[in-house]
Amino acid sequence: MAILVTGGAGYIGSHTVVELQNADYDVVVLDNLSNSSEKSLKRVERITGKPVPFYRADILDKAALDRVFEKENITAVIHFAGLKAVQESVRKPWEYYNNNITGTLTLIQSMREHGVKNIIFSSSATVYGTPAQVPVTEETPKGACTNPYGWTKSMLEQILQDIQYADREWNVILLRYFNPIGAHKSGLIGEDPSGIPNNLMPYITQVAVGKREELGVFGDDYPTPDGTCIRDYVHVMDLAAGHVKALKKIEENAGLCIYNLGTGKGSSVLEVIHSFEEATGIRIPYSVKPRREGDVPENYANVEKAYRELGWKAQCPGLKEMCADSWRWQSQNPNGYGE
Repeated sequence: MAILVTGGAGYIGSHTVVELQNADYDVVVLDNLSNSSEKSLKRVERITGKPVPFYRADILDKAALDRVFEKENITAVIHFAGLKAVQESVRKPWEYYNNNITGTLTLIQSMREHGVKNIIFSSSATVYGTPAQVPVTEETPKGACTNPYGWTKSMLEQILQDIQYADREWNVILLRYFNPIGAHKSGLIGEDPSGIPNNLMPYITQVAVGKREELGVFGDDYPTPDGTCIRDYVHVMDLAAGHVKALKKIEENAGLCIYNLGTGKGSSVLEVIHSFEEATGIRIPYSVKPRREGDVPENYANVEKAYRELGWKAQCPGLKEMCADSWRWQSQNPNGYGE
């Protein structure tokens, strides 16, 4: 019996494969490598000492998906695969709706045909839109998303809930991530975005390693203590551990479950910059830019439900440690997996 991890060569996916293998799960990875590298899986094999069966394929390719399900004894799917850049989604909405929604529907069709009815879906705190309350609980109403990427996550949550409602044999767990940062302690795997980073931490580390001149801080006039946006930054290894806990929940025939994965604490953009500087001794030059369309002032999680029902909570002690792990990865791999 094996767990199929779509998008398993990516940032969160590769770290989750490490945790799954360390928990003695058999793992099969499917990834089209559009924003990832097969080298990450070779590094995973070095970390865990176990082989990672890999299929280079797209979730839009039904025939390729069928071949995986026919060849491997898949019992559950952890579904990471999808386009994820907020600003790019505003420029390319059709590409995002087609890849993320049509691709997931294709995956679900293949799962149904092969009798696999267990899925953990990589969702996002973006489904809350401008949150009605902070900290955000799982009962906080989903909001109007501010970009097509967010809408794909929100729509796919609804699709999966409807499928589970119609067929109670399905077990669906929706994991709403907040802001993953950090890297594996070994420095062998980490976040390696294609092109200009869309997330804060890889941009900071690329400035620190000399690939970029300065960091742009998008807005310093938000209604927050220092004027910059506040987010819930969670270590990627803590996030990965949450998927192992979610699989244990599925084994109990969980039905439909929704969990926030975060630390329960918000940190501003400037706090992250200063924590990185403290952790590394490297000054990060930055300049304030206009606000980005779609950014909300403040968003962080209430994580009591995940602790109560999964026994999961973030273990990383703080921002400085997350920053240090991010820098270890970037400093040892200045060109990511490109070297």
